[in-house]
Amino acid sequence: MDQDSHCTAERELLEAVSRSTTFSTTSPSDKEQNQPQAEISCQVRKENPEKDDLQDSSASLSPNSSMTTKELQEYWRNEKRQCKQVKLVFEIPSTRIVEHHLSKYVMYKIIILQTGSFDSNKSVIERRYSDFEKLHRNLLEEFSEEMEDVTFPKKTLTGNFTEEIISERKLAFKDYLRLLYSMKYIRRSKKFIDFLTRPELQEAYGCLRGGQYTKALEILLEVIGLQARLTRGNPVSIVPTLCAIVVCHKDLENPASAFEYGEKALSHLRMHTSHKYYIPLLETMITLAYELGKDFLSLQEKLEEWKAKKDPIRIFTLKELAVREYVQ
Repeated sequence: MDQDSHCTAERELLEAVSRSTTFSTTSPSDKEQNQPQAEISCQVRKENPEKDDLQDSSASLSPNSSMTTKELQEYWRNEKRQCKQVKLVFEIPSTRIVEHHLSKYVMYKIIILQTGSFDSNKSVIERRYSDFEKLHRNLLEEFSEEMEDVTFPKKTLTGNFTEEIISERKLAFKDYLRLLYSMKYIRRSKKFIDFLTRPELQEAYGCLRGGQYTKALEILLEVIGLQARLTRGNPVSIVPTLCAIVVCHKDLENPASAFEYGEKALSHLRMHTSHKYYIPLLETMITLAYELGKDFLSLQEKLEEWKAKKDPIRIFTLKELAVREYVQ
């Protein structure tokens, strides 16, 4: 290949890749409504690079670059590995004004949908302005660089309950959540995940401690799907919730359902036998398997194997561990 052809190939490769380095997180329905879009940009070090950064990157790989076409291909292949198309979308379809004693505030209904799925996969939560504000402050402490250009709707002294202000904030919070989720390190952070799941989990565990197993189970089953999708890269993190579901089903005398969720929890702990839930869960599963007429010998062998390797220490029961979660 002569030099002109080589430069032309490089130029075409750059143009082709540059067109594919930004993914829109807006669903077709959003485009129809002409609402603001959040975008995910590909990069090497930062999850949300500036436009100038992308321009600088392109400039450094101009047709006059000393990189060969093969090197360019490898470079962009590595770039693309850093991109992750958004898997969840956020909608805020409605609000409600709450008046409680001397306080008055707006609750924003947030619907979280998995892309390419029907409503069966949606999660519905409610958050108020102060919840968003607290999230923003917490994220700034840990991700000041990534949050540098993330805008947050300011408080106003008056007019907070007017239809105009509420509508503006609905759109602003919707795009705010999308933008946060588009940044890998933020969407995986405990602070972001807690914002979306912790209030519901706290309520569920409160019901569990109070013996309200039906109500606790209802909430836990609502939140487990969202929690699992948010922590897909760390499945062990949902083990406490799965075990709480086991406890609820067991106390409600639904051994088959308890065993089903116990198996899911055990599958996540297969490589984490030192986890505090592992032995209490094994003991509970042995009891459930015996009650259901299932094979419990393999579970018993795992338990004996673990005890042979470890010094005898006090082990809490599964229920004792569950009631200790989310204690203020």
